[in-house]
Amino acid sequence: MKHFLVVVSGLLVASPTFAQAPAGQQITLAASLQRAYAAVKQNLTEEIAKMPDANFTFKPGPAPELRNFGMLFGHVANAQFGSCAAALGQPNPNQGHNLETEATTKEGLTKALADSFALCDKAFAGLTDQNAMEMVKQGQNEIARSAVLAGVVTHSNEMYGTASVYMRAKGLVPPSTERQGQMMQRGGGAGRGNPGR
Repeated sequence: MKHFLVVVSGLLVASPTFAQAPAGQQITLAASLQRAYAAVKQNLTEEIAKMPDANFTFKPGPAPELRNFGMLFGHVANAQFGSCAAALGQPNPNQGHNLETEATTKEGLTKALADSFALCDKAFAGLTDQNAMEMVKQGQNEIARSAVLAGVVTHSNEMYGTASVYMRAKGLVPPSTERQGQMMQRGGGAGRGNPGR
Protein backbone atom coordinates (compact mmCIF):
# COMPACT_ATOMS: atom_id res chain seq x y z
CA MET A 1 0.00 0.00 0.00
CA LYS A 2 2.80 2.45 0.90
CA HIS A 3 4.60 1.57 -2.34
CA PHE A 4 1.44 2.34 -4.34
CA LEU A 5 1.00 5.73 -2.66
CA VAL A 6 4.64 6.62 -3.28
CA VAL A 7 4.33 5.71 -6.98
CA VAL A 8 1.04 7.59 -7.43
CA SER A 9 2.38 10.58 -5.50
CA GLY A 10 5.48 10.66 -7.70
CA LEU A 11 3.36 10.45 -10.84
CA LEU A 12 1.13 13.28 -9.72
CA VAL A 13 3.95 15.54 -8.56
CA ALA A 14 5.54 15.17 -11.97
CA SER A 15 2.26 16.00 -13.70
CA PRO A 16 2.22 19.44 -15.33
CA THR A 17 -1.32 19.98 -14.05
CA PHE A 18 -0.09 19.62 -10.47
CA ALA A 19 2.35 22.46 -11.03
CA GLN A 20 -0.46 24.73 -12.25
CA ALA A 21 -2.39 24.67 -8.97
CA PRO A 22 -2.58 28.01 -7.16
CA ALA A 23 -0.16 28.31 -4.27
CA GLY A 24 -1.33 27.43 -0.79
CA GLN A 25 -3.89 24.76 -1.75
CA GLN A 26 -4.07 21.27 -0.36
CA ILE A 27 -4.55 18.99 -3.33
CA THR A 28 -5.91 15.56 -2.54
CA LEU A 29 -5.28 12.35 -4.46
CA ALA A 30 -8.73 12.50 -6.06
CA ALA A 31 -8.39 16.17 -7.02
CA SER A 32 -4.94 15.61 -8.48
CA LEU A 33 -6.11 12.68 -10.62
CA GLN A 34 -9.14 14.67 -11.77
CA ARG A 35 -6.94 17.61 -12.81
CA ALA A 36 -4.50 15.37 -14.65
CA TYR A 37 -7.39 13.65 -16.44
CA ALA A 38 -8.91 17.00 -17.49
CA ALA A 39 -5.56 18.05 -18.97
CA VAL A 40 -5.00 14.88 -20.98
CA LYS A 41 -8.63 14.90 -22.15
CA GLN A 42 -8.15 18.44 -23.47
CA ASN A 43 -4.85 17.51 -25.14
CA LEU A 44 -6.17 14.41 -26.90
CA THR A 45 -9.43 16.08 -27.95
CA GLU A 46 -7.57 19.03 -29.46
CA GLU A 47 -4.94 16.78 -31.04
CA ILE A 48 -7.42 14.57 -32.92
CA ALA A 49 -9.29 17.69 -34.08
CA LYS A 50 -6.12 19.39 -35.32
CA MET A 51 -4.76 16.57 -37.50
CA PRO A 52 -6.13 16.76 -41.06
CA ASP A 53 -8.25 13.81 -42.23
CA ALA A 54 -5.69 12.84 -44.87
CA ASN A 55 -3.04 12.21 -42.18
CA PHE A 56 -5.02 9.66 -40.16
CA THR A 57 -3.29 6.81 -42.04
CA PHE A 58 0.18 8.35 -41.54
CA LYS A 59 2.89 6.28 -39.85
CA PRO A 60 6.31 7.80 -39.06
CA GLY A 61 8.20 4.77 -40.36
CA PRO A 62 7.90 1.49 -42.26
CA ALA A 63 7.83 -0.91 -39.29
CA PRO A 64 4.70 -3.06 -39.61
CA GLU A 65 3.98 -2.94 -35.87
CA LEU A 66 3.65 0.87 -35.89
CA ARG A 67 0.12 2.16 -35.53
CA ASN A 68 -1.01 4.87 -37.89
CA PHE A 69 -2.20 8.16 -36.37
CA GLY A 70 -5.85 7.14 -36.33
CA MET A 71 -5.12 3.78 -34.72
CA LEU A 72 -3.46 5.57 -31.78
CA PHE A 73 -6.81 7.14 -30.94
CA GLY A 74 -8.69 3.87 -31.41
CA HIS A 75 -6.20 2.36 -28.98
CA VAL A 76 -6.77 5.14 -26.44
CA ALA A 77 -10.55 4.71 -26.70
CA ASN A 78 -10.26 0.91 -26.25
CA ALA A 79 -8.08 1.34 -23.17
CA GLN A 80 -10.24 4.07 -21.63
CA PHE A 81 -13.44 2.05 -22.12
CA GLY A 82 -11.90 -0.94 -20.36
CA SER A 83 -10.30 0.91 -17.47
CA CYS A 84 -13.08 3.38 -16.76
CA ALA A 85 -15.71 0.63 -16.88
CA ALA A 86 -13.62 -1.28 -14.32
CA ALA A 87 -13.32 1.81 -12.10
CA LEU A 88 -17.10 2.20 -12.24
CA GLY A 89 -17.67 -1.50 -11.58
CA GLN A 90 -19.70 -1.96 -14.74
CA PRO A 91 -19.34 -4.03 -17.90
CA ASN A 92 -17.18 -2.56 -20.66
CA PRO A 93 -19.63 -1.08 -23.22
CA ASN A 94 -16.95 -1.57 -25.90
CA GLN A 95 -16.37 -5.27 -25.12
CA GLY A 96 -15.82 -7.29 -28.28
CA HIS A 97 -14.87 -4.27 -30.39
CA ASN A 98 -11.44 -3.15 -31.51
CA LEU A 99 -11.64 0.54 -32.34
CA GLU A 100 -8.10 0.49 -33.74
CA THR A 101 -9.40 -1.45 -36.74
CA GLU A 102 -13.15 -0.77 -36.70
CA ALA A 103 -13.02 3.03 -36.58
CA THR A 104 -10.88 4.21 -39.49
CA THR A 105 -12.10 7.73 -40.29
CA LYS A 106 -11.44 10.95 -38.42
CA GLU A 107 -15.18 11.23 -37.73
CA GLY A 108 -15.45 7.66 -36.42
CA LEU A 109 -12.33 7.93 -34.28
CA THR A 110 -13.36 11.32 -32.88
CA LYS A 111 -16.71 9.83 -31.85
CA ALA A 112 -15.05 6.75 -30.32
CA LEU A 113 -12.66 8.95 -28.33
CA ALA A 114 -15.51 11.23 -27.17
CA ASP A 115 -17.61 8.22 -26.13
CA SER A 116 -14.71 6.79 -24.12
CA PHE A 117 -14.22 10.18 -22.46
CA ALA A 118 -17.94 10.29 -21.58
CA LEU A 119 -17.51 7.03 -19.65
CA CYS A 120 -14.27 8.22 -18.04
CA ASP A 121 -15.89 11.54 -17.07
CA LYS A 122 -18.25 9.52 -14.86
CA ALA A 123 -15.40 7.46 -13.39
CA PHE A 124 -13.26 10.49 -12.53
CA ALA A 125 -16.24 12.52 -11.26
CA GLY A 126 -17.12 9.63 -8.94
CA LEU A 127 -13.60 9.40 -7.51
CA THR A 128 -13.30 10.66 -3.94
CA ASP A 129 -10.58 10.46 -1.36
CA GLN A 130 -12.89 8.13 0.55
CA ASN A 131 -13.28 5.60 -2.30
CA ALA A 132 -9.85 6.02 -3.93
CA MET A 133 -8.38 2.97 -2.20
CA GLU A 134 -11.44 0.73 -2.67
CA MET A 135 -10.65 -2.37 -4.66
CA VAL A 136 -12.32 -2.83 -8.06
CA LYS A 137 -12.16 -5.80 -10.40
CA GLN A 138 -9.97 -5.37 -13.47
CA GLY A 139 -9.49 -8.53 -15.48
CA GLN A 140 -8.56 -11.33 -13.10
CA ASN A 141 -7.29 -8.95 -10.42
CA GLU A 142 -8.58 -6.49 -7.90
CA ILE A 143 -6.87 -3.11 -7.94
CA ALA A 144 -7.37 0.19 -6.11
CA ARG A 145 -9.79 2.45 -7.98
CA SER A 146 -7.25 5.29 -7.91
CA ALA A 147 -4.59 3.01 -9.43
CA VAL A 148 -6.91 2.15 -12.32
CA LEU A 149 -7.56 5.84 -12.96
CA ALA A 150 -3.89 6.79 -12.56
CA GLY A 151 -3.25 4.19 -15.26
CA VAL A 152 -5.77 5.94 -17.54
CA VAL A 153 -3.95 9.25 -17.08
CA THR A 154 -0.51 7.69 -17.58
CA HIS A 155 -1.46 5.69 -20.68
CA SER A 156 -3.40 8.55 -22.26
CA ASN A 157 -0.46 10.93 -21.71
CA GLU A 158 1.87 8.37 -23.28
CA MET A 159 -0.38 8.13 -26.34
CA TYR A 160 -0.66 11.93 -26.52
CA GLY A 161 3.14 12.13 -26.61
CA THR A 162 3.34 9.45 -29.28
CA ALA A 163 0.73 11.19 -31.44
CA SER A 164 2.59 14.48 -30.96
CA VAL A 165 5.61 12.95 -32.72
CA TYR A 166 3.34 12.09 -35.67
CA MET A 167 2.06 15.69 -35.70
CA ARG A 168 5.58 17.09 -35.63
CA ALA A 169 6.52 14.84 -38.55
CA LYS A 170 3.67 16.49 -40.49
CA GLY A 171 4.82 19.98 -39.54
CA LEU A 172 2.10 20.56 -36.92
CA VAL A 173 2.57 21.86 -33.39
CA PRO A 174 0.91 19.73 -30.66
CA PRO A 175 -1.92 21.51 -28.80
CA SER A 176 -0.20 21.66 -25.39
CA THR A 177 2.89 23.25 -26.93
CA GLU A 178 0.72 25.66 -28.88
CA ARG A 179 -1.11 26.72 -25.69
CA GLN A 180 2.21 27.13 -23.88
CA GLY A 181 3.48 29.32 -26.71
CA GLN A 182 0.35 31.47 -26.54
CA MET A 183 0.82 31.86 -22.77
CA MET A 184 4.42 32.91 -23.30
CA GLN A 185 3.35 35.52 -25.86
CA ARG A 186 0.90 36.94 -23.34
CA GLY A 187 3.73 37.11 -20.80
CA GLY A 188 2.66 34.21 -18.64
CA GLY A 189 4.84 31.56 -17.05
CA ALA A 190 8.05 29.85 -17.90
CA GLY A 191 8.11 27.57 -20.93
CA ARG A 192 9.40 24.12 -21.70
CA GLY A 193 12.03 24.90 -24.28
CA ASN A 194 11.10 26.65 -27.48
CA PRO A 195 7.32 26.42 -28.00
CA GLY A 196 6.21 26.25 -31.59
CA ARG A 197 9.35 24.74 -33.01
